Formats: sequence, C-alpha cells, structure tokens
Amino acid sequence: MSKLHLVFGGKVKDPQGLEFVDLEHIDLVGLYDSFAAAEEAWRAAAQRSVDDAEMKYVVVHLHRLLEPGMDGISRPKDASNA
Repeated sequence: MSKLHLVFGGKVKDPQGLEFVDLEHIDLVGLYDSFAAAEEAWRAAAQRSVDDAEMKYVVVHLHRLLEPGMDGISRPKDASNA
C-alpha cells in the first residue's frame, strides 16, 4: 500500500485545536507519497500564513486511516504555525 499523506489548512477556532471554522475555504495543498514531501509542503504553506494566528496547516497520514488505533493526524514537532 502506498503511504499517502494529505496536506491541508484553514482557519481554526482555537490555534491549539483542529476545529476548522469554514470548510468551504479549506486550502488543499496536495497529496504526497512520503512524509518528507508532505512535511516540506506543509512548511511552505504554514510559512506563507505565519502572520495569521487563526490559520493552521496539518499533515494527515491517509494510510493510517485504514489501520485500527491510529488517528491519522500528524503535527510536526517544531511547527510554529501548526
């Protein structure tokens, strides 16, 4: 199975959470076949919105959604805007 990762972002109610405010305006950055590629795309997107505290980007491990016990969401450790 390919290890697909989805990168997307949008406005959140609380920068500490994952409750997106406006699902019609989600920024779908893309699908990537490795975490390294997804993280690079995530960093670029997060950097573009660094001045907007309500904007948040995440990496979703789509391959983990098929595995029991995994939540499928990853937030890079040194993320200042995630």
